[in-house]
Amino acid sequence: MRRRIERHQTERALRLPALRTLEVPDDLAQAMRAHSAARTLLVVDCLTLWLTQLLMPPGGLSADAASCERDVDGLVDALREVEGPVVLVSNEIGLGVSPLQRETRQFLDMLGELHQCIATLCERVTLMVAGLECRVKP
Repeated sequence: MRRRIERHQTERALRLPALRTLEVPDDLAQAMRAHSAARTLLVVDCLTLWLTQLLMPPGGLSADAASCERDVDGLVDALREVEGPVVLVSNEIGLGVSPLQRETRQFLDMLGELHQCIATLCERVTLMVAGLECRVKP
């Protein structure tokens, strides 16, 4: 996985040499506020992994659902406050068959709620299928 990440970062740097990459495993809202500017594009890649990190932190620690919900609310608030454009990337994983384990259902429910909440704030929502753009909003 580390090699894949490094390859992805190298390829991205070749295509966009002025791009700065930050790894933000937890306080995404604070990072967005700190780096937002009127003429600076923020790309968050990806909300699915961010939520996974919140709900299932490394080291097998158990997550506090209330804490995760506060982080999600903080992200939504930050999106309302940022000055510049933001592109959010996420995976719509609730379209297929889902395991019935409690943790999986909790994750899928929270991700679906996050997507719905953020979609109401966004000017445009695009679903990518097989590399093709499917406009959802407007």
